[in-house]
Amino acid sequence: MAKTGDRARTAAAPALSSLDFALDRASPVPLYYQLAQQLEAAIEHGVLAPGNLLGNEVDLSVRLGLSRPTVRQAIQSLVDKGLLVRRRGVGTQVVHSQVKRPLELSSLYDDLEEAGQGPTTQVVRHEVVPASCDVAAALGVAEGSEVTVLDRLRCTHGQPVALLCNYLPASLLDLDDARLESTGLYRMMRSAGITLHSARQRVSARAATAEEGARLDEEEGAALLTMQRTAYDDTGRPVEYGTHIYRASRYTFDFQLLVRP
Repeated sequence: MAKTGDRARTAAAPALSSLDFALDRASPVPLYYQLAQQLEAAIEHGVLAPGNLLGNEVDLSVRLGLSRPTVRQAIQSLVDKGLLVRRRGVGTQVVHSQVKRPLELSSLYDDLEEAGQGPTTQVVRHEVVPASCDVAAALGVAEGSEVTVLDRLRCTHGQPVALLCNYLPASLLDLDDARLESTGLYRMMRSAGITLHSARQRVSARAATAEEGARLDEEEGAALLTMQRTAYDDTGRPVEYGTHIYRASRYTFDFQLLVRP
């Protein structure tokens, strides 16, 4: 009968065998950091998926020609980031990858798909409602006029990442739940001939309510990132107003900052 450690090594082999580690021993960058960065990249791109086992430190150190302390330090750095977890009797296991999204006018669905995150969507609400004062101002319509509201839960690898609430002019395009759950809203807009051109966006943070925590698999009071965005087409017409919340434990925004000349 195979022992638990044998099962862990067997389960780890298919995932790790697809990885080609490139460690530069002449580089001033510490070997543990090089290994940690390459493992993190594999997790982010879905090469190492949640649930995959890495095996034990002895196997990794022998395979890579590294000392056990070096491998242990690399693994611990990813444990500290919440990407790996050590389970007694099982080994080191991939937990999940954190979604990193650039601040640009793009669809969350497209960004996740491009990053190999396997996005899925559940439509929670889809109906026509009277526009509130804030929604009317954002979309440039009269208060009380009809707008379409969409509430969706976005997941990666079966784990919730974001709650998305979007308002659109009711006559903008035809929407059905089946398509909304199989693709992104911006992709549907492009298919309908709508050219997205620009957006105004505000990013903030706050604590989760009990209801939000339940939907996002977080505790009440957990940190959330929030985003409000109004998107415009190439004629300057507002076509979408979104208020989104993201799990801070699973999601980050990436900024590129340039020095003014």
